[in-house]
Amino acid sequence: MTPSLTQMRREVLEIPDAVDRLLQNGSDDICRAADAARIRAPNYMVSVARGSSDHVATYLKYASELLIGTPAASIGPSIASIYKRQLNLKGSVCLSVSQSGKSPDIVEMAEMARIGGALSITMTNNIDSPLAQVADHILNLHAGPEHSVAATKSFVNSCVAGIWLLAEWGEDNALLAAIHDLPDMLEQAVKTDWPEFRETLVGRNSILCLGRGPAYAISNEAALKFKETCQIYAESYSSAEVLHGPVSIVDAGFPVIAFAAQDEAEPTLASVADEMAAMGAKVYATSAKVHHATALSAIRSGHALTDPIALIASFYTMVERVAVSRGINPDSPRHLNKVTETI
Repeated sequence: MTPSLTQMRREVLEIPDAVDRLLQNGSDDICRAADAARIRAPNYMVSVARGSSDHVATYLKYASELLIGTPAASIGPSIASIYKRQLNLKGSVCLSVSQSGKSPDIVEMAEMARIGGALSITMTNNIDSPLAQVADHILNLHAGPEHSVAATKSFVNSCVAGIWLLAEWGEDNALLAAIHDLPDMLEQAVKTDWPEFRETLVGRNSILCLGRGPAYAISNEAALKFKETCQIYAESYSSAEVLHGPVSIVDAGFPVIAFAAQDEAEPTLASVADEMAAMGAKVYATSAKVHHATALSAIRSGHALTDPIALIASFYTMVERVAVSRGINPDSPRHLNKVTETI
């Protein structure tokens, strides 16, 4: 008898179609928002998000700084919701990211940013949500219904919508071409599930995740999903930071996964992965540049800034298999709900 698929796995397999749906339907809204941002010519950009959505914001922070030279920073929603302070954001762009658009603190912070003078752009899978009501521009994620507690296709579509916004803003034709090729790349990525790495996790309850630059956001998301779906304690570090103390917890066989895009940071991340492997850790990296660590197959997207999107798709496929192998239902993690509303 063929075992039934989890809802999470079904949604991971829907990622290529979800991205294609966004590409087919999202152009007008994204181009309008990009035009408005280009006219605004902000000195900086801020983001408002929590959880997986904040990992999207981290990815877009690096992309903004690398692509258009606009620095970006995350604002703690409690500044508005708890502390009731007003920030001076005149001339900036505020990007709020939320799959549901319902969390009161995100809504309140996004509204405060708009009052404070920011051009407010919201990315959400729910265009009728409270968050959408406080935005100058709404970017519908077109991810479709997502029932598993673990966000997967909504995370990917948030990344795609955000990088597409920046590519249009920066008028980068090479990046735009890579974005429109993503559905085909993601078809391959969701079929890549890293069995050699899964084997390393048997009997292990903690792990380090590493990244650098835009791929650091993928490391953050991976650490969250390990905790959320597998009850594995995971910490995420930049490969530039992990040797400054955290590496002390590594012992023989300690699992480490390093996420590398095909960019300028790849050689340094590979070097750190090799150094940790030499210490006895069981290190796997999405890079062919490692010598002591084990290279994981990675689907390359044709552009360094879209490589992280393919990496997270493969990770989702892998982590769902790990959860199931541990007897955990990744669709309904203990203590968690699909929508978390905080103040």
